[in-house]
Amino acid sequence: MSELHELSLVELARMLRGGDLDPLEVTRHYLSRIAAHAELGAFAEVTGEAALERAERLSRTTARGPLYGIPHADKDLVARAGVPTRYGSRARADHTPAVSDPLALALDAAGVVNVGKTATSEFGLTGYTEPRTGSPARDPWDTANGAGGSSGGAAVAVAAGLLPAAVGSDGGGSIRIPAATVGVVGLKPSRGRLPIGSGLDSPDQLAVTGPLARTVADAAYLFDVLAGLAPYPYATTAPGTGSLLDAVRRMPQPARIGVTTVSPWDGDEDIRLDPDAREALERAASWLAGDGHHVEDALWRPRGYPDMFRRLWRVSAARIPLSDADRDLVEPLTAWLVQEGRALSGIEALETLSAARAFERQTVAAFAPYDAVLMPALAQTPRPIGWYDGHDPLRTFALQVEYAPYSSFVNVAGLPAVTLPVGVAASGHPVSVQLVGRPGGEAAILSLATQLEEHRGTPAHPPAW
Repeated sequence: MSELHELSLVELARMLRGGDLDPLEVTRHYLSRIAAHAELGAFAEVTGEAALERAERLSRTTARGPLYGIPHADKDLVARAGVPTRYGSRARADHTPAVSDPLALALDAAGVVNVGKTATSEFGLTGYTEPRTGSPARDPWDTANGAGGSSGGAAVAVAAGLLPAAVGSDGGGSIRIPAATVGVVGLKPSRGRLPIGSGLDSPDQLAVTGPLARTVADAAYLFDVLAGLAPYPYATTAPGTGSLLDAVRRMPQPARIGVTTVSPWDGDEDIRLDPDAREALERAASWLAGDGHHVEDALWRPRGYPDMFRRLWRVSAARIPLSDADRDLVEPLTAWLVQEGRALSGIEALETLSAARAFERQTVAAFAPYDAVLMPALAQTPRPIGWYDGHDPLRTFALQVEYAPYSSFVNVAGLPAVTLPVGVAASGHPVSVQLVGRPGGEAAILSLATQLEEHRGTPAHPPAW
């Protein structure tokens, strides 16, 4: 039999529910791997004793939810009662909540064994995971590099076999950036598609919950679980949608696919597409064309995005509950974003939100002719640890844009998108692409992603595997 961490999420869930594996056995295996690879910085907190007690209790129950016995860790933005929840910030270093967030409770009801907290950037604000509360999340392919963010710890844990899959959140690329950085599958659902983390419960409507996994099928399975969580007031399931896992197992119909290297930051920041990223895009387009899909250049010329998004990110940060004393503890970029956001007038904030909705309409209309739009996942190779340090906040923000210019617009437009590795650079590092779909079009983009995965074949694993 394979090592337990070599089993896919789908296989592991089937074997646990069928009684072929015991939750305690699986939990011990994953806890041993987490302890053996602490140098990767994937975890902000490990709750091994509580996890073993939970696994033992589950072993004695007959109720078996879809994630029965599956080791899982909350992103350190999700409150769990009795477990330190620091939000990646020194301003919350001593925070231990008394009440769990709905996502933590719902995942417990689905049967997970919680093993701790995965590392995140401070309040999830940046596309890199190097919080001052602990060690940086490191790319398991080259530990001199960062893992992206803000779900960097979750991506590292999945890539290195420390978790079978993970739930992250994505407000400007926070699932897709780290997934592409370390070579796993990252799915950002449509706005309003999931009952918890829908994106509809905040004024900016940016952040949604979504899966990180090693395979497209595993991402689909975890999405199906998230879509079926206990209903909350903000759930808006797309009509006529069924199991995403069933959809990715069906042969996709011929699709019209637009291809572009255009980003909404072109002409504003220094966007330079790495040759390996361009080659991966061309390879993916060729594979899809060979599968009978109609592949063409996408006609998309976004306007006015950079100034709008800079204001929108400040509006989002303004809601973080920081006191004057807290601002002395947070990182310079966080302090700047909060200060700048709170300095905006009510009219300016409303105009920014209105401009975001206008961009959404324009982008949905521009992408409407296509079943999916194929574009790079990242513009650059993974950045070294510390690459973002020592700069003023504006420059730090710009460096993130130069690394990942294809991410945040998807959140503003509320569209679904998936990143997945399709090739390998000369260094041996995986290189990913992104597929962006229509509203509610998760099944279409994951079906296409499955075809790309089949062409790519079985991927290599990083040294920590």
